[in-house]
Amino acid sequence: MNQSPHLSDLRAELIRCVADLQEDEALTLVQARLDNGDDPLGIVEDCQEGLRQVGERYERREYYLAGLIMAGEIFRQVMDLLAPLIQVRFTGHESGVVVLGTVAGDIHDIGKNSLSLLLTSYGFTVHDLGVDVPAADFLAAATVHRPHIIGLSGLLTSSYDSMRDTIRLLRSVGDPAIAALPIIAGGNQLNQQVCDYIGADAWVTDAMSGVRLCQRLLNRVSP
Repeated sequence: MNQSPHLSDLRAELIRCVADLQEDEALTLVQARLDNGDDPLGIVEDCQEGLRQVGERYERREYYLAGLIMAGEIFRQVMDLLAPLIQVRFTGHESGVVVLGTVAGDIHDIGKNSLSLLLTSYGFTVHDLGVDVPAADFLAAATVHRPHIIGLSGLLTSSYDSMRDTIRLLRSVGDPAIAALPIIAGGNQLNQQVCDYIGADAWVTDAMSGVRLCQRLLNRVSP
């Protein structure tokens, strides 16, 4: 379906404002699009594209940690506007439980927080362990919460070894239900080669893809 020039312009402008860390302008555009009847999920995806560009600028050292933090705050405020509308549409459609955290040695949380917010909006129960999470804490949370899915987040390439160690621990426990849990990895730098190295079942580079993956996995593991 072709987009109207007006909507196309609004999308491009929202992506640019998020990428440029223009908080007030981005929130004004989100509200304008909601007032215009735009799909809230489309707005989320456009914000995700802006976040992806923030990540690229961080990798090029055009942004520093403060830029990542600012981008995460913009997205959190966007989700404050969008989450109620998404919940109206999807609440009750899912009943999955996800344990989520950024692995040991990494304190970045934009991607993790984005996925947590979206999964919650879609009706998942999310146990967010935070950042710099040791492997043993993932195992403890899996033992207590009995999730359907475990999500490991990491932005730094140095976090891959932590992901691998965490997955090895989860796979080696005596509880077969935990050892068989689907484990997904998330981060801007991930690819299939990294996924194979760490031993994850799947990988994603943005939050909306993570939601869709969790939906597919939940359908696969549900009776």
